[in-house]
Amino acid sequence: MRFNKVLTVLLSMLLVVSLLGGCSSSKPAEAPKTEAPKAEAAKTEAPKAEEKKAAGKMYIPVISKGFQHQFWQAVKMGAEKAAKQYDVEITFEGPESEAQVDKQIEMLEAALAKKPAAICLAALDSKAAIPLLEKAKAANIPVVGFDSGVDSEIPVATASTDNAKAAGYAADKMAELIGGKGEVALVVHDQTSATGVGRRDGFANRIKEKYPDIKIVDIQYGGGDHLKSTDVAKTIMQAHPNLKGIFGSNEGSAIGVLNAVNELKKDGKIVVIGYDAGKQQKDAVKSGKINGSITQDPVGIGFKAVEAAVKAAKGEKIEKNIDTGFKWYDKTNMDGEEFKPLLYD
Repeated sequence: MRFNKVLTVLLSMLLVVSLLGGCSSSKPAEAPKTEAPKAEAAKTEAPKAEEKKAAGKMYIPVISKGFQHQFWQAVKMGAEKAAKQYDVEITFEGPESEAQVDKQIEMLEAALAKKPAAICLAALDSKAAIPLLEKAKAANIPVVGFDSGVDSEIPVATASTDNAKAAGYAADKMAELIGGKGEVALVVHDQTSATGVGRRDGFANRIKEKYPDIKIVDIQYGGGDHLKSTDVAKTIMQAHPNLKGIFGSNEGSAIGVLNAVNELKKDGKIVVIGYDAGKQQKDAVKSGKINGSITQDPVGIGFKAVEAAVKAAKGEKIEKNIDTGFKWYDKTNMDGEEFKPLLYD
């Protein structure tokens, strides 16, 4: 009887041990089942992270000659419009004044350090920018110039006003306002700069090509100075009493012509057409003393610069010289909403 009890206890103990052994041996078998999903998760997370990086927006810094001037704020408006349309990220910056070449160079250097997809630059000093432009070229970062652009072959494109084309339109307006015939003259800011030559030749060539009954009797240069432009305009008017119109190629030239018209009491007898949009000129256009003027399109400049940078970064073909357009304004349209960002002081 006692033997049977002992045997029963021993059998019970063996049963417990075997059960415990079975439990412990099952744990290693379960471990791979819990680790495998973790390993699989790591594999799937990594591609997602790479995909997110690849899907990040293209970054393009836009570095202007200045920042606070209304002209540059209008350029900024156009750049932001293009950034939204093309779904890219931009920054827009410039020094406080257009004399701060060193500060602009620092901005360009900082922009390059961020390894952008492309850069838009309106250089204050092209020579000072060359080393950094060469660095950008070596890193395959396309550079797009805008406004006056960059005096270098490195930029893949430049977005700016076609001065000859704009002045040609001014000639068309002159012909319209004087009835397609008569004598006209030009007061130009200089005969050496690209803008002076482009505006002079654009106006003169259009008259010669399209209007045989209009004669250009004189072209004088006033250096863009109000006083000097006034003197040369008075000389022209006194030498040509039948003069019907004068084109002033920039702000200073146009105001000089206006002063001469007032001093010689020719108001209403001579058509005056200007170029640019300073306060004096805008006031004169609004009053009708200047019949109308050409203004550049800074919004278009900003938009087309960023647009070109996006295309260049993608390896798409773009034009070397991009015409950003211009607008004609007179007292009938200058108060319209579309002109608010274009008529800058």
